[in-house]
Amino acid sequence: MSKRLQVILDDEEMAEIKEIARSQKTTVAEWVRRALRKARSSAPSRTRQQKLAALRAGSEHGFPAADVEAMLAEIERGYQGGSP
Repeated sequence: MSKRLQVILDDEEMAEIKEIARSQKTTVAEWVRRALRKARSSAPSRTRQQKLAALRAGSEHGFPAADVEAMLAEIERGYQGGSP
């Protein structure tokens, strides 16, 4: 289902948006939809508390890991076509 959104802009802002939309060969409505989608996609999808809870849960585990320098050396050998 579609919903209508009303946004009040002053004349100067509206003129600028119209010009940008025209230069992109699109309507103002489509330009606004794209701008809102872009803003929505860049917004964090999780709260700070959710992120911290995930970090705390992950830090409770003791997974084995190699020395950082050894891992970097293996990665570099892989880039150069050598064996690990």
